[in-house]
This record gives sequence, structure tokens and C-alpha cells, in this order.
Amino acid sequence: MAAAATARSGFRRMFSISAFSPPKPPTPPPKADPSPNLFISGLSKRTTTDGLKEAFAKFGEVIHARVVTDRVTGFSKGFGFVRYATVEDAAKGIEGMDGKVCFILSYHFCC
Repeated sequence: MAAAATARSGFRRMFSISAFSPPKPPTPPPKADPSPNLFISGLSKRTTTDGLKEAFAKFGEVIHARVVTDRVTGFSKGFGFVRYATVEDAAKGIEGMDGKVCFILSYHFCC
């Protein structure tokens, strides 16, 4: 009888709810500090650096712009970077260009 009682108490300890704690809810990642540097995606493969700079210059002073290109073809890989003079200009650029479908070509804009 003692063996059966020991076995039952061991069984209870093994499957005791108190031994497990519920998982903690995930914490959201901290907000990023504002930055004048922007990552731009969704560019046409014909987008040039000059075209990118000209398109974003409508919203503030662009210090630097660069379209990442394929080494073999020379065409855009579909993304680039823009650096504004101030965080405020960058915020205007984000607001002005966010969600727009643009084919930024050198000296020609189709938006």
C-alpha cells in the first residue's frame, strides 16, 4: 500500500500545475530613435541615384542618396538609401513618399 501511495504522490508532482508557469507575454520592441537616414524599397530597376535624390529633395535637404545596383547589369536592385540634413526633413520625406508607387527614372517621374 505504501508503494502505491508513493507512486501516486510522485505522479502528482510530475504533472502538478504549480510546477509550470505560464509564458510571459512578448514585450514589444522599443521604438527606434528618429534618424535622418532612410531605407527606401520598392524601386524600379531603372531607378538612378540622381532620380532618387531629386524625388526626395522635394521634401527637404538631401545630403546623400544612393541606389544599390547589380554589378553585372547596372540596374537597381530595388532599394536604396537617402540621408536628409535633419530628422524633421526625413519625417517630411517619409510622409510625402510613404506608400507611393513611383518609377523614379533619371529626369523623368511617373507618380
